[in-house]
Amino acid sequence: MEKYTAAYSSRFEKIYNWMAQEGIALLVLEDTETRRDRNIRWFTGQPGDALLILSAEPERKAILIAWDVNLAKLYAAQSPVMIASYNDFDRKPRKAVAAAAQKLGIPAGSKIEIPSVTPYPVFLDYVGEMTEFDILCRNKGAASEIDKLRAVKDEEEIAIMRKAADITNKLIESIVKNVKSGKIKTEADAAMFIEVESRKQGCEGTSFATLAAGPDRSYAIHAFPNWTNAPFGGQGLSILDFGVKLGGYCTDVTITFARDLDAKQEKMVNLVEKAYKLALSMSNNKTRTRDISAAVDTLFSKSKKKMPHALGHGIGLEEHENPVVKNINDNDWILESGMIFTVEPGLYDPLLGGCRLENDILVTAAGPDVLTLAEIIRL
Repeated sequence: MEKYTAAYSSRFEKIYNWMAQEGIALLVLEDTETRRDRNIRWFTGQPGDALLILSAEPERKAILIAWDVNLAKLYAAQSPVMIASYNDFDRKPRKAVAAAAQKLGIPAGSKIEIPSVTPYPVFLDYVGEMTEFDILCRNKGAASEIDKLRAVKDEEEIAIMRKAADITNKLIESIVKNVKSGKIKTEADAAMFIEVESRKQGCEGTSFATLAAGPDRSYAIHAFPNWTNAPFGGQGLSILDFGVKLGGYCTDVTITFARDLDAKQEKMVNLVEKAYKLALSMSNNKTRTRDISAAVDTLFSKSKKKMPHALGHGIGLEEHENPVVKNINDNDWILESGMIFTVEPGLYDPLLGGCRLENDILVTAAGPDVLTLAEIIRL
């Protein structure tokens, strides 16, 4: 299994520096059954079910308190953490944090920041039980800072994403071939093919539940149920939205299959393709993501069409993360080299069906690097 010690160390150094600036002595991250947090995997490689406690002062140290210590020793072995068992603290976060504060020598009166998603009653329990410390639970704290850090991928993350994209592209090629040959006839055929073949290629599985919608169900943005045994790839428009997860990192693509379209459907497909090309041409370093989305909205509005979802989203350890790619007033995200995001214009009509085209884009100084090779396939 590949480890990236230098990358892990760099990530810790960035958050330690932020903690020092903010005067935070101890930072708590929690990935448990009710409160998932992929930041722990970003810092350590540990897949989940753990607490990560970081000390900025008096010394920079980190303790990974894992439910499954055996997994932690495998996945987090080369990240700069000490490993402890969650079960030693009765699987109670407050007990583990108190013990860590003592072990790390955190002075009384110091600031300890707990996750921003901590329920208010639990926050009060922290305050009541750890009276010697200043307990912080805030929206514009560590979680926001780590979101910003994760939005720009480092070299090791980009390498993993490229491998995941390569696997995704192989699956796309096989899926198109099998739809054309008739081997994939139903939504279930498509979904199960992806599930099995992605694991054969070494993936952890799919990034999310595959969305396979034949001509009768493609009018929905996200078909419900995600897939059935209905025909797929027949006359009209069929949508296949899927991704794979490799080393924790996700891809997200959407292919539309078009067969024997009428004039209105053909116009819809052509418009989506035009919108995709427009968005891609604007996906450059230092460009506001809101501006890209607004340009696509304007293009659709000229044909009296409206896209009912965001133009895209960041992607990495989660299938949806920063940067936001949406035409809304409070979207201040600006593309930077190293960001990876989706471009996915789509249109949907109860009578005509739906059409969406989605690929994963890496921002570089030289322009957009399209990692995945999804297309609108005319059968």
